[in-house]
Amino acid sequence: MSAAAPAVTPEPRPTLATHDAGGSTWSVSVALATRSLQRIVRVPAAIVPVLVMPIFFIIAFGGAFSSLVDIPGFPTDNALNWFLPWAILQGAAFAGVGAAFTVGSDLEGGFMDRLLLAPMGRLTLITGPCLAAMARCVLPMLLVTPIAFAGGARLTDGPIGFLTLFVAVEGLALIASLWGLAITFKMRSQQSSSLIQVGIFVSFFLSVSQVPLELLTGWLHEVATYNPMTYVLDLSRQGFLEGGVTWADTWPGLLAIVVGIAFFGSFAWNGARKLTR
Repeated sequence: MSAAAPAVTPEPRPTLATHDAGGSTWSVSVALATRSLQRIVRVPAAIVPVLVMPIFFIIAFGGAFSSLVDIPGFPTDNALNWFLPWAILQGAAFAGVGAAFTVGSDLEGGFMDRLLLAPMGRLTLITGPCLAAMARCVLPMLLVTPIAFAGGARLTDGPIGFLTLFVAVEGLALIASLWGLAITFKMRSQQSSSLIQVGIFVSFFLSVSQVPLELLTGWLHEVATYNPMTYVLDLSRQGFLEGGVTWADTWPGLLAIVVGIAFFGSFAWNGARKLTR
């Protein structure tokens, strides 16, 4: 009589929660970010809004609204000092939209289905595009700043003014990409980019994008007061305005960035968890 064969316990199938089977979360995220950035080479039109729109805003608003500096109490004597950070932040937001647009393309093209079958954590579906957005947003800062400086824009508080601008740019790019991913994971389509852009434009133009909060009146003043974008703009601009960088203008912007990352990050994570083939 033969002995009974020992029971064999099947090995668990790799899941998306397995981080090390196909590489660490960081290495996979970098690979996805690199793939997203390579899209710039393959499809140059994808980077056009990130670069062209900030330049257009600098030229259009810096010229058409140059007389704003004559208003008593306006915090600078050069309109480019006011509009330069705003234009660069617009480019950073477009960088976040572009990263989400790439994910929408992957969802429609089937590449995302292969990622969902791969032994990697779903967190990489978020961190990869976010890294790409944070890299893309440096481009408008490097391109637009020299143009504005050629037109007369100047720092009033030395290199620290660039530091606060850089923090605001990276923070907004991260927020915009998380907002974009949350919508894209929900709609599973490139068409979601239109809705993403509307949300970004509304948040900008209902803030202090044109004039300081003290010069706004009526309902727009009330909305701008509670709009987090107001404080991100204050964070980015202070190094170009009279008075320079102060903690009073820094911490509200930092808080707005942290809260925005946590808020939209939770929606993006929820969308990533619910993705199915």
